[in-house]
Amino acid sequence: MIPRSSQPTLLLVEDSDEDYETALRTFKKLGRPLTIWRCADGDDALDLLYRRGAHANRTDQPSLILLDLNLPATDGREVLSLIKHDAALKSIPVVILTTSANAQDVAACYANGASGYLLKPVDLEHFAQVLKDVYDYWFGAVLLPHGA
Repeated sequence: MIPRSSQPTLLLVEDSDEDYETALRTFKKLGRPLTIWRCADGDDALDLLYRRGAHANRTDQPSLILLDLNLPATDGREVLSLIKHDAALKSIPVVILTTSANAQDVAACYANGASGYLLKPVDLEHFAQVLKDVYDYWFGAVLLPHGA
């Protein structure tokens, strides 16, 4: 089993600088512990997960992956498939966060093991709310004080 960091770690696989900056601002405003790693394309995400190239010295894995489908180089569909067919990586939850409302994309992602499929709102305020909801759902219960 590949170790995960003691603090929740989000791998955001997102090629849009604007969406990445919105995510950083949103998670910072939450004031909750979270380490964010960004990969702007599928190839870099796979290098990070498989500890290749610039990521060769990495020793931990993300707690959650937010994956855009429409990426340069290796697209998110292939990244998802590779993750979920690898015994060492398949336990990492992968939530698709994309603009694609295509029913075939939704069905294919769930068939390939996606833990969720969210449409990326165009409006920045709604996008920030989606990110907050993702944090609360995936990390909220883990971070509750003992006895709460």
